[in-house]
Amino acid sequence: MALMITDECINCDVCEPECPNGAIYQGINIYEINPQLCTECVGHFDTPQCQEVCPVDCIPLHPDYNESQDELIFKYHQLQNEKVN
Repeated sequence: MALMITDECINCDVCEPECPNGAIYQGINIYEINPQLCTECVGHFDTPQCQEVCPVDCIPLHPDYNESQDELIFKYHQLQNEKVN
């Protein structure tokens, strides 16, 4: 599953630089996560880094993007290939 940032976000700026896929960006009111780029850090880290650094615990799984571990690994490889090409 992709992750999402809830409206409890305090815009502390700590999550954005931690995302290895560049999925986190500043939205209109709070930071947001592009689910097409989010792999829950699969392929990079054992745990989602944004969740690790979030001081208010406002980054749950996104209920609309149910992906298996294999799908996340596949997405990771696709994103890596796009960076190379």
